[in-house]
Amino acid sequence: MNDQDARAGADLALPGLVHDLNNVFETISDAAELLAADERWRDLAGTLFRSVDRGRRIVGVYADQNRAGAELSEVVDRAETFLRDFLRHLAGAKIRVHRRIGRDHRLPGNAADWERVFMNLLLNAAQAMKGRDSGDIEVHSRIEDNRLVIEVIDNGPGIDESILPRIFTARFSTRSRHAGLGLHIVRTLVEANGASVTAANRESASGAVFTIRAPMA
Repeated sequence: MNDQDARAGADLALPGLVHDLNNVFETISDAAELLAADERWRDLAGTLFRSVDRGRRIVGVYADQNRAGAELSEVVDRAETFLRDFLRHLAGAKIRVHRRIGRDHRLPGNAADWERVFMNLLLNAAQAMKGRDSGDIEVHSRIEDNRLVIEVIDNGPGIDESILPRIFTARFSTRSRHAGLGLHIVRTLVEANGASVTAANRESASGAVFTIRAPMA
């Protein structure tokens, strides 16, 4: 293969992947429509429709490099809906999400990137509280030193101090059967949009806090 063929292959790889994934999404959507016709399966069909929509938005990150920014409240709305869909069909803790978000707070960069960030943070917090009857996740935002600061706080067991330095490392996980990519994806996307993320334990209660500091959009 010559250099020209290699470049052409690289150019086609991503559009080809998007094309094939869209075909998968179409198949899932068709199956969801069949399920929606039966009242017993309408909730599941709704979950599938929303999952397809999320997948299409994620794929759109690669097809559309628009960096116009995003409303924080809308991003958290979508991430919380994902969490609800994920937990609805699994036995687990009753998770409550509490917000204290500025009405005009905007994130810089790509909305789909930020949706993936908060989907992973909320899911990570919920999984940390697995086995409990209930749990609370708080999402706070404020302006500090001309930067947008967002905190995702849970009341789970917290993070073992010995693993804190590795928490964002690719393929690092304390849970078996997990790829260990969720928090690595979080850091990668946060930094790609000009922001930073840190993890720590809460000082006055059990649980973890993830803090994002982003430029003003």
